[in-house]
Amino acid sequence: MIALFLSAFVTLFVVIDPPGCAPIFASLVKDSDARHRRAMAIRSTGVASAILLVFALLGEDLLRTLGISLHAFRIAGGIMLFLIALEMVFEKRTQRRESRAAEVNNDPAHEDISIFPMGIPMIAGPGSIATVMLLMARSHGLDESLVVLAALAAVMVLMLVSLLAAGAIMRVMGPKLEAMITRVLGVLLAALATQFVIDGVKASFA
Repeated sequence: MIALFLSAFVTLFVVIDPPGCAPIFASLVKDSDARHRRAMAIRSTGVASAILLVFALLGEDLLRTLGISLHAFRIAGGIMLFLIALEMVFEKRTQRRESRAAEVNNDPAHEDISIFPMGIPMIAGPGSIATVMLLMARSHGLDESLVVLAALAAVMVLMLVSLLAAGAIMRVMGPKLEAMITRVLGVLLAALATQFVIDGVKASFA
């Protein structure tokens, strides 16, 4: 169970990327007071957690309704995660997030950033939704499912802490350290994504 928790935690941590979301959040709320920043952090994490929990619990039923096999979803999800990993290694993911944040900052109507872009798609995006569904699909029985959900809860707690301490994190990490960590995590995610694809292909032809 410990190995399952660590595997699920690392996968979700890399995909959801709490440290990577912190500087984007900081830029979006830089002109807000402390109370508004705290409210946005809590609401963003809550919205994303609710979305991911729904897909974790009902994702498999949704696939079954659509006539999609778990093996096919593993392959598709693995490919998607591999593309995210490539973006992390080559610094494309950060650039995309920053451009999205700039668009929101340029639009005065976006005062509440907790739903868009923070809740969706920066935290609960296609990659994180696919990942939590894949992990739940790989778990067997209630015990393993609860372990995966516990790993998700742990990552979301770290996300909340990262958003609440976004300013301090930016001062400590700096852009160079953040870029280095992002590239290392990207390589790990690429390996995990490849494993998802291998598992899906093996199961399809078994």
